[in-house]
Amino acid sequence: MIRSMTAFASRRGGASGVEWEWDLRSVNGRGLDLRLRLPEGIEGLEPAVRAALTARLSRGSVSLNLRVSRAAGEGGFAFDEPQLDRVLSALEHVQQRAFALGVTLAQPTAADVLAQKGVVVAAPMATGEEGLLPALLEDLDGLLADFVLAREGEGAALDSILREQLAGIAALVDDAASAAEARRGDARQALTAALRRVVEDVPEVDQGRLAQELALIAVRSDVTEEIDRLRAHVAAAGELLDDSKPSGRRLDFLAQEFNREANTLLSKASSSGLSRIGLDLKAAIDQMREQVQNVE
Repeated sequence: MIRSMTAFASRRGGASGVEWEWDLRSVNGRGLDLRLRLPEGIEGLEPAVRAALTARLSRGSVSLNLRVSRAAGEGGFAFDEPQLDRVLSALEHVQQRAFALGVTLAQPTAADVLAQKGVVVAAPMATGEEGLLPALLEDLDGLLADFVLAREGEGAALDSILREQLAGIAALVDDAASAAEARRGDARQALTAALRRVVEDVPEVDQGRLAQELALIAVRSDVTEEIDRLRAHVAAAGELLDDSKPSGRRLDFLAQEFNREANTLLSKASSSGLSRIGLDLKAAIDQMREQVQNVE
């Protein structure tokens, strides 16, 4: 079963006087791009979260947010004194430089200082919160299970769409094969007529060279290989849809190969009927590729 890269899941939990809330969402991405917003002060949380996400997900632009709140009187916030000193020193330097250049600046407020990154941090875990990390990671496992289930639900809808589109492409390939076969008679008549005109205009034409040129024209207009490759691609795409492993990258590559063969078929069409089918085939392939972009 294929999985979509678009999904959302959220989860709440609590332990040891601490409550938390997760939300996890993802959209399409070429690879796996993790964007984490995690509270500070919980040692080992970020690497453990990254490892858990990487183990369960293979593609997508993934955003995870964790909010942790402690009971009143426990934990809360603390100041990073060295960072506070650096911010105050930088403010003093800015004020002095502005004064030297004759620029008047408003005095920064305490709120301005507190808003600087790293000045206010989460307080160290209080006694009794030592088990917070294992509890969070256990809850994360449930969050990921819900998230993967959501991806599979979206993937089931995608699977139905892609199989329908693939069946349409297969039907168009069969139509192209029939049109190419019907074209053979017309092509033979056209080549025969051309041969007569050449012989009439140039009585001393080299018959061997003429036969070579006609054979080359016939080879250049033959679309048998393109039809065979398109049918092979249809079969390969069906196998990828049945594959339990993530197949989005392989389906995307296969869609490019579909398009390449359709372009070649169009360039060799030399008949209005086959050209129409080729254009319809390209449109169907483009529609399929748009859906493939959502597959993990």
